[in-house]
Amino acid sequence: MAKLDLQLNGDFDQILVDLDKVILSESMSAHLEGSSDFHLADTRCSVRVYERYSYLGQNRVSMNITLFQSHEEILLSIISSGGSQAVFFKINTFGEEYFLDTIRPLLKKYDAVEIN
Repeated sequence: MAKLDLQLNGDFDQILVDLDKVILSESMSAHLEGSSDFHLADTRCSVRVYERYSYLGQNRVSMNITLFQSHEEILLSIISSGGSQAVFFKINTFGEEYFLDTIRPLLKKYDAVEIN
C-alpha cells in the first residue's frame, strides 16, 4: 500500500478533472472502476477508484482517491494497493508507489502540502 494525504488550494471541480486526466493518460491500461459524489451544505466529497495493470509486478493495482472540501479547505487522500503477488506478506510495492507517483507532478499546481 502507498498512501498520501494532502491539503490543496484551488477549485474542487478542476482538481477532480485534472486528477482524472492525469491518471487515465499515464497508462493505457488505467480505467475508472467506480465513483461517488456527495454534497451537503458547504461540504463536498468525491471518491474515485482507478485500476491499471502493473507491468513491473505482473498484476493489477488499484488507487482510491478521496477529494473533500469543507468551506474553503480542500483535502485529498490517495491510497494505492494490490501491487504484491505474495500470499502472506508483501514482497514488492513498486506498482503501488508508481501508480501514486503519476499524480505527484500535478499536485504542485495546487500548492499541495502533505498532512499526517
